[in-house]
This record gives sequence, C-alpha cells and structure tokens, in this order.
Amino acid sequence: MADDLDRIAEQHRRLRFDRFDETTAWQLGTLLRERAVGRTAAVAIEVRLHGHTVFFHAMAGTSPSNADWARRKRNVVEMLHQSSYAVGLDDARSGRSTIALMGRSDGDMATHGGSVPIVVDGMGCVGAVTVSGLPQREDHEMVVEALAELCGVPFADIRLD
Repeated sequence: MADDLDRIAEQHRRLRFDRFDETTAWQLGTLLRERAVGRTAAVAIEVRLHGHTVFFHAMAGTSPSNADWARRKRNVVEMLHQSSYAVGLDDARSGRSTIALMGRSDGDMATHGGSVPIVVDGMGCVGAVTVSGLPQREDHEMVVEALAELCGVPFADIRLD
C-alpha cells in the first residue's frame, strides 16, 4: 500500500501536459480504447475537461454499472484533484473514509482505482480520465500507461510494482 502511494505521488508529479484540449482528450480516449481492444478488456472510458464529458466509450461486454462506477470515481478526482486509487489506499491505511468526512455518499463517489487527474502545467487539474471494468489497480494502471505515452514519460519509470 505504501509503495503504491509513493509511486502514485510520482505519477502525479510527472504526468503533466503543456496543454490539454478536446483534441488531446479524443487522442487519450482513443488510445485507451485501442489498448483495451488489444487486451480484450471490456471497459468504459470517460475523459472530462472543465466539467464536461468530451469522450465516452462503453465497450461491448460492459454494462450501465461501468458508466456509473466511472462517474463515481471521476467525482473523487474532480473534488480532490487526486487519483481515486490514491484516495482509496490512503483511506485504507488511515482507517477513515474521505467520502464520509466530506459528507458525501457512496452513491456519488467511489474511492476505487481507475480515475486520474488531467494536469496542465501552470493551470493544475483541468479534468479527469477514467476507466471502469477491470480490477481497480488494473483500471488505474491502464489510465497511467496512456497518460505516460501522451506526456512522453517512460511507463516503466512510473508503473506500480
């Protein structure tokens, strides 16, 4: 748990864009879809920018619950500007519930892996990218792998061990 939290902190430091717009969002969503197809993984993919969904794709084999999980994980990122996996791991380590402390419900937020902030240098968090359909750690890693490619960061340097 501590190792994953340390590695996620490194991911947050290094996965930054110079700029991010709707075209970049489409590239990110499409890249995630291609990776999922290559792995025969059925996932829902969502990319949000400034509070708007600019890419969404639910692959064959997903259900409406995957879209709902994506929404709930993304709400964590949009509220806290941290990855949903990091918040969940920190909650498990501390024995507290960030959702409860914020007065939110589990129906609105989920601290499970798969949603990661989109950060632009000089601007901060401008959106979130989310995958839902795999075990939470794999959802997180799929997102990080795609972000690393677009940010020019070697995935091997930041992947979870």
